[in-house]
Amino acid sequence: MAGTPMAPSLATRLTAPRPAALLVLVGAAATVGGALIFQHGFGYVPCKLCLTERQPYYLALPLLAAALLLPRRLAGGLLVLVAVIFLVGAALGTYHAGAEWGFWPGPSDCGGGAGPAPAGVDDFLKSLQATRPVDCTAAAWRFLGISLAGYNALIALALAALAGTGALRALRRG
Repeated sequence: MAGTPMAPSLATRLTAPRPAALLVLVGAAATVGGALIFQHGFGYVPCKLCLTERQPYYLALPLLAAALLLPRRLAGGLLVLVAVIFLVGAALGTYHAGAEWGFWPGPSDCGGGAGPAPAGVDDFLKSLQATRPVDCTAAAWRFLGISLAGYNALIALALAALAGTGALRALRRG
């Protein structure tokens, strides 16, 4: 029908600043939640890089919550910042996945996170004998040939793209 405005597509509606901020917030929270479930629910002890890869999510979550409450232009500025944060997160995930595949060396000081706390001194001494630091260059788990670090890189890149698109839309309209 000529002269009737077309209804915005689903993609157009979802990349508006507030829906984009909400989607990125939910995606980031789900990603960190999944990492915590792998750690505390399934017993996967994170390495140093795994813990470092979580930091962009922890930084982005309050910024995204603020973007939901602020006026459009300020929300757009926060979404730009979140997009950059997740690009850094994607780079961290790519570095970690590349170290796991042997494309480049991982950090020489990679140790890992703490396991369950020992009940007493004797248990602590026994755990020291049995504990091996988690190696950043060995993938603890893979699905379809992609490690958790690889999935983190892909998820962070997708979140950066969504946040960037929402930011552009917010800043274009003013």
